[in-house]
Amino acid sequence: MALDGGNQSSVTTFILLGFSEYPHLQVPLFLAFLTIYTVTPLGNLGITVVIRISPKLHTPMYFFLSHLSFLDICYSSVFTPKLLEILVVEIRSISLKECMVQFFFVCAYVITEMFRLVVMAYDRFVAVCNPLLYTTAMSPKLCALLVAGTYTWGAICSLTLTYSLVELSFCGSNIINHFGCEYSAILSLSCSDPYFSQMTCLIISTFNETSSLLSILTSYIFIVVIIIKMPSSGGLRKASSTCASHLTAITIFHGTILRLYCVPNSKSFWLLVKVATVFLTVMIPMLNPLIYSLRNKDVKETVRKLIITKFLSHSI
Repeated sequence: MALDGGNQSSVTTFILLGFSEYPHLQVPLFLAFLTIYTVTPLGNLGITVVIRISPKLHTPMYFFLSHLSFLDICYSSVFTPKLLEILVVEIRSISLKECMVQFFFVCAYVITEMFRLVVMAYDRFVAVCNPLLYTTAMSPKLCALLVAGTYTWGAICSLTLTYSLVELSFCGSNIINHFGCEYSAILSLSCSDPYFSQMTCLIISTFNETSSLLSILTSYIFIVVIIIKMPSSGGLRKASSTCASHLTAITIFHGTILRLYCVPNSKSFWLLVKVATVFLTVMIPMLNPLIYSLRNKDVKETVRKLIITKFLSHSI
């Protein structure tokens, strides 16, 4: 990276502040995040294993859920290890290259998850509105294409946003008021014109958030209309239960993103950004398997049968 005016040399290493303004909370936060990071892969791997070994769960809905679990493991592993590290070490540095790589992967995973939730909403729409043709409409080939499409779009968007950051010059302060390389935190350190980066972020984030929410909203409007028209209470309960977990996950995920990027710039701005980022990258990956297992009758029934079978096999 070139020199940027006078004697100011380009920055190649950043210092992450993390939660250093709260020194008395460093150990409790480390223990809390370590526990969450331990539970996250176990919960998501557990969901994936249950889906793989149970023929009853070999449906499009659970195919998408297994990929959602894989995503949760991936993007919780991008931010959380560095967060744990800076809570216990004094030198909290990260190179510019590492910073951009970290940003690329977490951005790709979050955008992929955003549209994976859209795909899952479409899956619920087909299941409720056209149950007799569900298996035909959601063919294995279509499911694979939808999953591949979300990964591809996430990578394209993330690559574009990462490029908009790489093009910036960093020649002033190298202190990031965050525990990771979040977009607005990196942008705030730039000593070059951030217009291109800001517009790129605005266009991509607005398009992704608007299109995904509108798609989900449209799917659930049709679902609600069909549910209201259902004559039997049994069908109503079944349709509602298949959508409840997904709606809960959508509300938490998009609520956190809107909170993260729609808060006013105030004295508490960076604290809100850090807390929202923690929830998005650390908490949500842990909560998703709980949401889909505790509120899903098929998953609970499968787990119960597996536990009983395992217990009986050891008893004999």
